[in-house]
Amino acid sequence: MLRFCNIEFENPVFLAPMEDVTDPSFRRLCRRYGAAMVYTEFVSSEGLIRAAAKTRAKIALAPDEHPVGIQIYGNREEALVEAAQLSEAVGPQLIDINFGCPSKKIACKREGVGAGAGLLREPDLLVHLARAVVRSVRLPVTVKTRLGWDAQSIIIEDLARRLEDVGVQALTVHARTRCQAFKGEADWSWIARVKRAVRIPVIGNGDVREPADVLRMLEETGCDAVMIGRAAVGNPWVFSRTRSILKSGIDPGPPDFAARVRAYLELVDTRVAEKGEPRGILEMRKHLSGYLKGVPCATSLRARLMEQTTRAGVQEIIHSFLTFLETQGARAEHEHWSGAGLPLADAVAEPA
Repeated sequence: MLRFCNIEFENPVFLAPMEDVTDPSFRRLCRRYGAAMVYTEFVSSEGLIRAAAKTRAKIALAPDEHPVGIQIYGNREEALVEAAQLSEAVGPQLIDINFGCPSKKIACKREGVGAGAGLLREPDLLVHLARAVVRSVRLPVTVKTRLGWDAQSIIIEDLARRLEDVGVQALTVHARTRCQAFKGEADWSWIARVKRAVRIPVIGNGDVREPADVLRMLEETGCDAVMIGRAAVGNPWVFSRTRSILKSGIDPGPPDFAARVRAYLELVDTRVAEKGEPRGILEMRKHLSGYLKGVPCATSLRARLMEQTTRAGVQEIIHSFLTFLETQGARAEHEHWSGAGLPLADAVAEPA
């Protein structure tokens, strides 16, 4: 059992906060599959204090997703402090500050300093903001950040010490610089250095794609926990597989297609219940590739599912495909499935 920030975790594998991905439905699904901790999408402090409806919706929490952290970002002290207090009132287990988002619209400003990873160019301001949030709430405050702005300005060891000194209770390190974004390889050696530099828990992040990567990161870096991000999209069983390996040394492998379909439809149901049709269906498109990985005729099945705008349409396509698999058996690997006879949905533009 892992314990820090006054929270007991059943295992050391967490779901990373991801914009337009880690909404309540996905967080709850990952918790059921074994993620020990989940986080909201990152939340704009300015949007939150201005009561923007879309931003306020991001901090809505469900009873069955705890432990959960609310992640906020911004570069203005007053806004971050007020956002942290508003988030605390919702009842998460901790407040996490995003100092790592590499997006140009977040990190880069023509004038002044950006938020997210942009603050890595202003470490004094970054530490000042963290201190202000720590002093403003009773909940534990944690930070997620990167190694530095670029390869010539890696500051993570010193920054980690300074964050610990101002009361940050845990630190997640994505082992890339801001300029790398998600390209190149994450350098896990820096996670190990940070772990040696501070006493607070360190959570490793970056290039964790399979359960074996979790074990390797824990062993190579000595970090306290591992955070999985993009690899969990369309693949929530990465958590149950990892939990099994950590507990028994046995990897049960990914589930069969029928089990994946059940998980996919479960997520469709909750998305539609929360956001309605067609928005809930459209948002599920980004998850499809993971659920269809290794399935015969996946390309044609994905194409037909991408046409759908209703749950009934999705169900009809999947039912037809399952019938095809049952009928063809092993021959399905070499057969073509076109979904012939099924109605095409009206054309719908991709969401922006």
